[in-house]
Amino acid sequence: MKKPANPLDRVKGLTNAVLRFPLSAALLLTFAAVLAVSIQTNRDYEALLLSCAVGVFLSAVLQAAHERFSRRPSARFFLYGCGAVLTLGYYLLIRQIPKDTEELWIRSAVALFALFFAFLWVPVIKSKVTFNESFMAAFKAVFHCLLYAAVLFGGCSLVAAAVNTLIVHVSYKAYPHIANIVFVLFAPLFFLSLIPVYPGRQDETADAEALAAREERVNKAVSCPRFLEVLVSYIIIPLTAVFSAILILYIALNIKGEFWTNNLLEPLLVSYAVAVILGYLLSSRLDNRFARLFRMIFPKVLVPIVLFQVTASVLRLRDAGITHGRYFVILFGIFAACAGFVMSIVPVRKNGIIAALLIVCSAVSILPPADAFTLSRRSQEKRLEAVLTKNGMLQNNRITPNGTVSDRDKEIITASAEYLARLGYTDSIEWMPRQFVIYHDFYKTFGFDRHDQPEPAGRWISVSVDASQPVDIAGYDLLTRVEISEGQTDFKLCSLDHLGSRYTLRRERAGDMADIVLTDGKGGEVIRFHIDDIFARYAGFTAEKSELSMEDATFSAENDRVKLTLIVQNANMQSSDAARDDSYYYVDFYALIRFQ
Repeated sequence: MKKPANPLDRVKGLTNAVLRFPLSAALLLTFAAVLAVSIQTNRDYEALLLSCAVGVFLSAVLQAAHERFSRRPSARFFLYGCGAVLTLGYYLLIRQIPKDTEELWIRSAVALFALFFAFLWVPVIKSKVTFNESFMAAFKAVFHCLLYAAVLFGGCSLVAAAVNTLIVHVSYKAYPHIANIVFVLFAPLFFLSLIPVYPGRQDETADAEALAAREERVNKAVSCPRFLEVLVSYIIIPLTAVFSAILILYIALNIKGEFWTNNLLEPLLVSYAVAVILGYLLSSRLDNRFARLFRMIFPKVLVPIVLFQVTASVLRLRDAGITHGRYFVILFGIFAACAGFVMSIVPVRKNGIIAALLIVCSAVSILPPADAFTLSRRSQEKRLEAVLTKNGMLQNNRITPNGTVSDRDKEIITASAEYLARLGYTDSIEWMPRQFVIYHDFYKTFGFDRHDQPEPAGRWISVSVDASQPVDIAGYDLLTRVEISEGQTDFKLCSLDHLGSRYTLRRERAGDMADIVLTDGKGGEVIRFHIDDIFARYAGFTAEKSELSMEDATFSAENDRVKLTLIVQNANMQSSDAARDDSYYYVDFYALIRFQ
């Protein structure tokens, strides 16, 4: 019978983690303190917080390197000194990045991702423990610490809520402070406490008993639980097989057309590559038929699929230029293809090559001069400069507005200017206006509105009247309000009584639209109005009108028996071309009826 875990062992594990990773623990404490100040004062310290996060991971990697390759205390202090200097250098570097942009967060996220895999790979370089086993230990530790942290946060939050309800008022800021303590201090330290000390140079001076105890801890940490084995072998692997079949079939059916232009495929293919690589690492030590077939077949399937994806993404660069998003997609595709090739020809125990490839690709993507943001900035700047020069809009390092450029050039100018403004690069471009704000300065800078783009095959129409405008009902006998929309079948809108006679206002389908029909008590048609007459009028507007005059909102149909007037309150329509089926309409109007 398995002996239950002693809570004191968990506390001892946290204490050992602090002693084993002192610099990481100090930076976590700094992170938590700065975040607490930020929560309390609502001030932004994102550069300092991200630097602390990078420093936590970096110092953990350096500690792992010390455990694997050195046994001298002086080497440990030297590595920690290097870690502190690099963390400070990273802080000074990212302070130069424009605030409130994607670049700061993406660079830091990629750096953290690379450092995490370095933390898994470094302690098992040329070791009898493989990268697969190190990955398994970390995979289990992540889920353990997330579970413990979630339960702890939920319990503490309930206690705070109970105190607030029953005893004394508790500030709403108590909950982010609880999350700070649990997820910033407790969870990372608990994760580190679950990572064993792998074999290294320090073993040369250890006695046999200590080595046996350490080996037992390592074996326990890297073992695959039965639950995870079943999950990987009989759920993840079969689902990946189905996903592979769907992707291969789609590529085969669309290889000459949509595959090369469908942007939605990029995230699907990236997700597929992640699933295959993750599944390969998790199944690397499993010895069942599903796992063996997966390791034998799927790396070979992965290579051509991601090569197709990389080729399609590269071809799209001709139309849109380089953006950091597409850069990462292409770079990840190259990594996935290399990883698939390695997994196909290299023994399973040498999967550490995959971690090394991932670390190198991550470093390339965030370190100048070939990083994602440097290349994308240059590409979009040159793309914008080229189209401005072609249209005579860039002279003597000044932009001259020109609203007569072609629709295609308007698209290029808009896309590139929006990208450069979103990333905060416009102030570094010599010929761009200083302190350029895309929302306020685009029209006066380029001479056309950035929303003035060519209409697609299907056009969206959306109009309404000012709800405060009065409706003149003089001379009419009856008034009712009606709403109709796409997809409704024939139905009665309302019943009307006039001078002892009963009438019915109905909606009847008429082609793609509908008709409004007034019938008498015997079902005979009295008058009919075609809804498509409404959109025929609004389709003639040169631009979407968000507010209508009463004249534009009024429609009438009349005969010798009755006059039917419709006053539109709101009308929306998505027109469609013959190749698509995405039409839609909705009309909300007053119906006024006068009997002659």
